[in-house]
Amino acid sequence: MDKFVPLNENKDFRRIYAKGKSYVSSSVITYVSKNRCKQIRVGITTSKKIGNAVQRNRARRLIRETEDIKDGYDFVFVARAKTPFVKCPEVQRSMRKQLKEAGVLK
Repeated sequence: MDKFVPLNENKDFRRIYAKGKSYVSSSVITYVSKNRCKQIRVGITTSKKIGNAVQRNRARRLIRETEDIKDGYDFVFVARAKTPFVKCPEVQRSMRKQLKEAGVLK
């Protein structure tokens, strides 16, 4: 995920939640919004409802595995309670399905 720029500002998260399109699966929620720069900006949210720090970090690692995304979009990935307990290929499959539905895969 080295080519992605992290989203850190709360205003960016709020903008994407409000104006972005959302895609929901049992393991992850994806918010997509077009941006003006030619970069891929990504934010990952894992709440304390997910579990302890180990489980939240595992959920983040699974989400960071995403590749082949078009430039010029902002993404917020929200881990769900099921995310740390699911195998990596299943999370990848659901994220690919969401990104394909959004039309942002290369």
